[in-house]
Amino acid sequence: MPPRAKSILMWIIVVFLIYAVATNPDRAAGVVEGIGNFIYSVFAGFAQFFDNLAN
Repeated sequence: MPPRAKSILMWIIVVFLIYAVATNPDRAAGVVEGIGNFIYSVFAGFAQFFDNLAN
């Protein structure tokens, strides 16, 4: 992807995120919480997998 297109795409994403938070902060907070829970679950799964390998 050309650097100019990448820069434009990043600005579009940033503007969209600001718009989403400004228009519906409760839903935006729920989305962020869901993403955080997903990331936590992934790492917890990896930790359990490696723990089971060690035993």
